[in-house]
This record gives sequence, C-alpha cells and structure tokens, in this order.
Amino acid sequence: MKKAIIIGAITLLLVIVVISGCYTVAENEYACTFRFSEIVDTQSEAGLHFKIPFIDTVKYFPKATQLYDIPPSAVITSDKQNMTVDCYILWNIKDPQQFYRALGTTSVAEDRLDAITYTALKIALGNLKQSDIINMNDGGERNDIYESITTTVNEQAKVYGIEVEDVKIKRFDLPESNQNAVYTRMISERNQMAEKYTANGNFEASKIRNDVDKQVNIMVSNAQAQAAVLVAEGEAEYMRLLAEAYNTQDKQEFYEFILALDALKASLNGDDKTIILDKNSELAKILMGAAN
Repeated sequence: MKKAIIIGAITLLLVIVVISGCYTVAENEYACTFRFSEIVDTQSEAGLHFKIPFIDTVKYFPKATQLYDIPPSAVITSDKQNMTVDCYILWNIKDPQQFYRALGTTSVAEDRLDAITYTALKIALGNLKQSDIINMNDGGERNDIYESITTTVNEQAKVYGIEVEDVKIKRFDLPESNQNAVYTRMISERNQMAEKYTANGNFEASKIRNDVDKQVNIMVSNAQAQAAVLVAEGEAEYMRLLAEAYNTQDKQEFYEFILALDALKASLNGDDKTIILDKNSELAKILMGAAN
C-alpha cells in the first residue's frame, strides 16, 4: 500500500514537473522566457515549447497590430489658429525583448506613443497654415501630412522595440470663434470656382455662337452669289429668247405695240378713263383709226 502511494506521488510529481516545463504560444503573440528576471528566450512560432520547471517564467506580448485611440489634443498652426486634433495609431511590437526592457507593458507603451505623436503633430501642423489643412483640395494632399507624421513617430518609437504602421487623423475641430471664418472662406472659394466655371462656359458659348454666325454668313453670302449668278443667267437667257423671237422689223414693231397696250391697260385701272396721247403716237393712230 505504501509502495503504491509512493509511486502515485512520484507520478504526480513528474506530471507537475512536465506541465511546469511546457508552455504554448498562440499565432498572434510572442512568448518571452524569464530566468531570475532576465529574458533568456523569445518564441514567436506558434505551438508547444519547453522551459526549466519552477525556475523559468513566461510572459506574453501581443504580436498583432494594436490600435490606440489618442485623446483629442490642441495644436496651433503657423498662422496662429487654434485647432483640436483627434487621431489614432496603428502599432505593433517588433522586438519583444527591447519592448519589455524599455516599457514593460502596453499601457506604458500607449502613454509613450501618446507623447511622441502629440509632439510630432504639434511640429508638423505648426509649420502649416490652417488653409493648408482645411480646404477643398484633393484629399491626397493631406495624406502627405499623415505619412510625414507616421515616419517621424515610427523613427522615435524604434528605440522601444515598436513599429508604428500608421497615424491617421480622424477629424480636425475648430474653436467656435474660428468656424464661421473658415466656413465663410470655404464658401468664398466655392463661389470663385463657380464664377470661373461660368466665365469659361460663357467664353466657350460665345466662341460657338461666333463660329455659327460666321458659318451662317458664309452660307448666306454663297447663296446670294449663286442667286445673283442664276438671275443674271436667267436675264441673259430672257434677252436671248427675246432677240430670237423678235429678230425682224415686223416682230419688233408688234412687240412694241403689245408693250404699249399693256401700258395702256395698266393706266386704265381707275375710274378716270381719259388718256392723253401724242397725235404722232402709233397707239393714238391705232385708237383713232379704230374710232373711225
């Protein structure tokens, strides 16, 4: 009986020793093995690992990207305008041993990142005018500001074993005293753009109208020239036909007689039927002869 108890105790002790000498690492974490408060090993590969039982201890640090939402802070632009900046940081632990020796915990790391980022924001935005930050330009221009701030913060955070992936500004808040001035300036800029588009549109419209008027004048002039040519040709043809029709003395006299009759008929269109003719007029001779 005593022998069984001893064997059971030894077995239990061995199980405890084995369990104490094993630890697991997840996919999204680092595991640092400590021996007498000193890091002796760091594992980033997921799976089962071993340590010296009862002597070594293990601390875990996140490997995944961390998001830290920085509390809003006040900055002053180069034109002495107050602004409140609200931003966040994406960061990760690059070197867990260096991170532990420099900071120890993620809460301390966030405090340090807060101070570094605020300093970088203050310097970067302090070199810009308020109109350089708040405007109607392409948003890509502000990305250059973000990239510059990210680079600065990342360089300073390397000494803590931290990699800063991105610094993004969520919003810029203005003091109430500045908001109306900014809105007025933005409205003025939009009005100037609208006036510019209107002026360009009117200019293009005038060019189109002038071109159409020019084309119309050319077409009318060509049509009038062609009409004049046709009239001249028609008159020439008319005269030719008259010449052919009255190519003898008798025909010419008959034609003149017809014209005289037409003139007489045109003059007798009113109530007064009296006409005065020269006694030597051929028409008078004909009429007098008809009267006899």
